[in-house]
Amino acid sequence: MSNKVHVGSTEMEEGLRNKKWKVLEPSEKIKKIPKRLWDVGKEDPRRVIHALKVGISLTLVSLLYLMEPLFKDIGSNAIWAVMTVVVVLEFSAGATLCKGLNRGLGTLIAGSLAFFIEFVANDSGKVLRAIFIGTAVFIIGAAATYIRFIPYIKKNYDYGVVIFLLTFNLITVSSYRVDSVINIAHDRLYTIAIGCGICLFMSLLVFPIWSGEDLHKTTVGKLQGLSRSIEACVSEYFEEKEKETSDSKDRIYEGYQAVLDSKSIDETLALYANWEPRHTRRCHRFPCQQYVKVGAVLRQFGYTVVALHGCLQTEIQTPRSVRALFKDPCVRLAGEVCKALSELADSISNHRHCSPEILSDHLHVALQDLNSAIKSQPKLFLGSNLHRHNNKHQNAVSQRNRANDVSSKATEPGSRQGQSGAVSLSSFRTDTSALMEYRRSFKNNNRSETAAAGGERRMLRPQLSKIAVMTSLEFSEALPFAAFASLLVEMVARLDNVIEEVEELGRIACFKEYDNTRDPTADDVRCEKPANVVISVGAAE
Repeated sequence: MSNKVHVGSTEMEEGLRNKKWKVLEPSEKIKKIPKRLWDVGKEDPRRVIHALKVGISLTLVSLLYLMEPLFKDIGSNAIWAVMTVVVVLEFSAGATLCKGLNRGLGTLIAGSLAFFIEFVANDSGKVLRAIFIGTAVFIIGAAATYIRFIPYIKKNYDYGVVIFLLTFNLITVSSYRVDSVINIAHDRLYTIAIGCGICLFMSLLVFPIWSGEDLHKTTVGKLQGLSRSIEACVSEYFEEKEKETSDSKDRIYEGYQAVLDSKSIDETLALYANWEPRHTRRCHRFPCQQYVKVGAVLRQFGYTVVALHGCLQTEIQTPRSVRALFKDPCVRLAGEVCKALSELADSISNHRHCSPEILSDHLHVALQDLNSAIKSQPKLFLGSNLHRHNNKHQNAVSQRNRANDVSSKATEPGSRQGQSGAVSLSSFRTDTSALMEYRRSFKNNNRSETAAAGGERRMLRPQLSKIAVMTSLEFSEALPFAAFASLLVEMVARLDNVIEEVEELGRIACFKEYDNTRDPTADDVRCEKPANVVISVGAAE
């Protein structure tokens, strides 16, 4: 008995010791933190630079507190400079300019208006002064809040209006109880100006990050992503053997995902680019709104790519032997579309106009060849005479069955199940009424049937519906390919819109002319993955 107690106590001590070590060991999530931090900086090294810029700015503005001479002149109001750096300094120069100027203008206008109200109400009595200040706070607050609903103000100056309301109420209301509020407002205005100056210096002069360049690069990346998606789609569709595990779906999705999710990013980058100064060598104004239009056209083009990708995942697929009949013209047509998209991306990347022969004769030849290939196989798309004869026979049989069903309803209500079971697959009615009738007969079955029989019916039901779909469409095998081919042709039609917007972009941005004597491979710049853009959503709102 004592041995058992000793063994039990030993096992308990070992269990407690193991639990103690498990508590002390770091969890898997904690172990992954260093790797995640490294991946964030590796994905976009500019994030590391921005973090260092924020650290340096906070250190500089903290000197207002740390250095005795500066603290004596400014005092405790130096905290407003620290708050300004934390709030205003953003990732890009345009975002910093937007928030910095909004904060500065809002503070200046609010301070000036508060000084005017203080000057007017200073000579009145205490009661009248309180009424006047309350009325002014109500009118100014309601008017400023209403102005925020104007779309242009909401888009560009919403942050400035909020700062205006905050500063105006702080100064106006505080002036009723505190006599030195005007001096405090002066000190706060100076400290906010110091904070904004440090932010603008770090954003514009120390490794600046321009929103316009980000918008430019993302547009190039979207064109190249669409090109890769189309190429991977067509390549997978015409593969001779279906691959069990493949990364092509991920490559296709990644190519057009950035295009579909780009609306808010493009608009925010364009907003910040409007605030940025002309920093290029030619000092041309950045056509941010035209980039937004190009992005909108690319999204419309991207919807076609999504539909093309959906053709790879449909339940009813065209046999690969039928696809092989049209492989050559489809591959050439897709190749010409990808070539045109790559040329557009190349022209935007290098700030030059696209080639006048971007829509080459090879594209029109591929369209004609695809049209000829489809016309050469009329039986696949229009059906044969045998199919027409079978359809007539099936329609006659279905009419006789309907007449028999009507007569059976009047004479023998319980005989419908036997008649429906006697119908052969060749004479099975495939229209909507037949399917609905089958469902009604299934619901009116006798409840005394066994569970096994019910399970068989549940398995038979989707099989019959699938057979109905397949037999009701004479050209069901070629129908998925017809959708695939029509989407390729639709891409060619929408490609014209993309080319027009890119040419308009080149005209507004003063791109250099196309050089026929240049090396075609000299400007071949491909961004495998566009850099992720960090956007402050609060500033955009």
